[in-house]
Amino acid sequence: MPRTLRLPLSLVRAAACTGIAALTVTACGSGSGSSVGDAGSGGVKVGLITKTDTNPFFVKMKEGAEKAAKDNGAQLVTAAGKFDGDNAGQVTAIENMVASGVKGILITPSDSKAIVPAIQKARAKGVLVIALDTPTEPQSAVDALFATDNLKAGELIGAYAKSAMKGKTAKIATLDLAPGVSVGVQRHNGFLKGFGIGEKDPAVVCSQDTGGDQAKGQTAMENCLQKAPDINVVYTINEPAALGAYTALKAKGREKDVLIVSVDGGCTGTQAVKDGKIAATSQQYPLKMAAEGVKAVVTYAKDGKKASGYTDTGATLIADKTQPGAASKDTAYGLENCWG
Repeated sequence: MPRTLRLPLSLVRAAACTGIAALTVTACGSGSGSSVGDAGSGGVKVGLITKTDTNPFFVKMKEGAEKAAKDNGAQLVTAAGKFDGDNAGQVTAIENMVASGVKGILITPSDSKAIVPAIQKARAKGVLVIALDTPTEPQSAVDALFATDNLKAGELIGAYAKSAMKGKTAKIATLDLAPGVSVGVQRHNGFLKGFGIGEKDPAVVCSQDTGGDQAKGQTAMENCLQKAPDINVVYTINEPAALGAYTALKAKGREKDVLIVSVDGGCTGTQAVKDGKIAATSQQYPLKMAAEGVKAVVTYAKDGKKASGYTDTGATLIADKTQPGAASKDTAYGLENCWG
């Protein structure tokens, strides 16, 4: 990888704001209102890099970081890839933030492995790096991880689905994320564990990748129904994929006899649980991830104490139809605590 020149902060900001970098950057210029906190008087500078700036999950994450920065007298600088999977954009964001003097960077990696060299360079320069939501591979590539226990989130909905089937023979479709993305792998494996089956179990009759996209979720469900018309359980990586699956099932008149379970807990998805389109979802809390991350960077700047290891930011099973052995909260709770 070419060496990165350490440019003056004014030039770094100018490059970011004129679109030279392949990402979206805020905190550009002075007095623009795009940075948060006490930058002018030397407030701690914290970087936040998300996969995109359009996904409601990351919008809520940014809100949490902004509030925490304001509460802690810090300056927040944010960037996002142009699309989910934009590793090059995230690498550029790290380089620009390090050059601008951030004390710490919070990042949701688009590519858990490819981002590691850029993170290592940042850490070598004394920058605290914390992964939010998505672990790096290896997880030790960052100083700390603040995230949902995605394996546990999958287990919650897997156990719910198992109980809801009440001994019926399951024909399962898994609508996954994409190969090699740790969040998707963990949720998928957690679902199987909660359901009490292994990867090669014949109960899994179809598996398709969706990228977490609603339209792709619909197509994946249509493909699975062609392959196995008697599917009666659908696991999805997130609620957009679940709603896509619901649309495909409804078109076949199957929406009332197929159990759909998912992960995320966004407001749209939680409402879909209330409406009966999704049976249950595991709710996670992006605002908390970001807020805790900002606090950790401020602490590091003040006393040199580095956050380390894994901090579980929680997951709650949301369902209106309770099932034995699957403790849950109802959608009233879910809608009070949802995001998006």
